[in-house]
Amino acid sequence: MRYYTVFDTNVLVSSLLTKHPDSPTARVVDAIADGRIVPLYSEEILSEYDEVLHRRKFPFSTQRIMALLSMICQYGIAVSPSPTHAVLPDADDIVFYEVVMEKRKEDDAYLITGNQRHFPVCDFIVTPADMMALLEQH
Repeated sequence: MRYYTVFDTNVLVSSLLTKHPDSPTARVVDAIADGRIVPLYSEEILSEYDEVLHRRKFPFSTQRIMALLSMICQYGIAVSPSPTHAVLPDADDIVFYEVVMEKRKEDDAYLITGNQRHFPVCDFIVTPADMMALLEQH
């Protein structure tokens, strides 16, 4: 089974920072390449990924960042979200929520985040560990 997912930026950061390839953040990113996860993105999301991952405080090489972003684009689906008019604790997170909501109009889709408190309580807003549990069920 394939799952459509939006990755919150913090999940990508954690996946690149971890020293443990079996961590949930690393494993959900690995699930893109093996086809179990289809990433959903918009141009705004890609811009945020690029900006955040290139911050000086992170030790990521440009090559590593570009490989991750290329994989997301290669295996993912670009989504042009409609406004939801949702009010979130962090206004910068609205794009992630709107992309997942747009895809949910026609398919199940999930938002993977390490900051669930930034989003409404919904069964489709999950942690990396929750997503791995779903993947392991199927």
